[in-house]
Amino acid sequence: MNSSRKHWTLTALLLTSVFAWALSGCGTSGSKQPAAGDAAAPAQGAGQTSEAKTTLEPKLRIGYISPNNKGTITGVEGWAQKKGYLESELKKYGVTDVSVKSFPNGPNLNEALASGALDVGIYGDTPAINARAVGLKTKLINITQSGMNAWLVAKADGPQKVEDLKGKKIATADGSYMSRYLKGLLQEKGLDKDIKVVHLLPADGEAALARGDIEAYAYPTGFGPLIISKGYKAIDEAKSHPDLRGSSVTVASEDYLSRNPGFVQVWNGVRQKAAKEIQSNADEFYKLYAESSEFPLDVVKASFDISQWQVEDFSADSLKLLEGTKKYLFDNGIIKKDFNLNDWIYKP
Repeated sequence: MNSSRKHWTLTALLLTSVFAWALSGCGTSGSKQPAAGDAAAPAQGAGQTSEAKTTLEPKLRIGYISPNNKGTITGVEGWAQKKGYLESELKKYGVTDVSVKSFPNGPNLNEALASGALDVGIYGDTPAINARAVGLKTKLINITQSGMNAWLVAKADGPQKVEDLKGKKIATADGSYMSRYLKGLLQEKGLDKDIKVVHLLPADGEAALARGDIEAYAYPTGFGPLIISKGYKAIDEAKSHPDLRGSSVTVASEDYLSRNPGFVQVWNGVRQKAAKEIQSNADEFYKLYAESSEFPLDVVKASFDISQWQVEDFSADSLKLLEGTKKYLFDNGIIKKDFNLNDWIYKP
């Protein structure tokens, strides 16, 4: 068993041990694959809410992915946080203690959700789907970013194309949206049996490349353009394979939602407002993103397009991409149980 499959297995065992009683339900038992349009059932405008009827618990714990732990969320939620209305809007409904914590990778955030240390997680599609498939009781409340790029990076004088990696060792963060891209790419090229993929966090990738421990690394947004700016080169990108691009999703624990049924409307209302604002304030958004992520401004601009943050909670295109990711993970044995995407989406 390669290291990638071991890591998936360990994560699955952890979550299964915490939620073993849930594996007989949660919509994971052999449900029929939905058509891409089946998941579009939630009515748009879900962010509209009635202030008079919604009261939320005072404490809210949010997890997100970032290379630092500055306490500022990246993405449109971070825009709302920086502008001051994320917390002020939540406060209208009784939330007086908002804590945010960054994680280096999706599986780490999954562990925090599984232990009950988080109420909400904002992270990549692949770890979120993997967790749901093994019984973590979450609900999908939005697709906050869709069409994320990934970069397969090598030394400038190293491999010039993907085929040059045959028989070599490469790396990425296992359980991430980049790992889904990388495995899909290798399968597409017919090289999935000929290249060894090992687990390594993005922050450790450059040193491993410089030492020659690996021949290439599949990087996420931020890290990819940053490493390339240092003289490395991208020999492939996810944007050249549209179905292999990533998504960032927001999930909430079913336990939290059962106690706070009005949360999703409040949260998505804030997110929609922020998504609308950044469309006409792109330069300012990039600057705020650079501050919260600690990546240089030019790296942030090279990492993504503003259009990836859609105003709709579940657009048809974002649902289609997410469904494709889930199907790939199931078809390739990365998740053992399929589930209906529409069943995962929260419905009040």
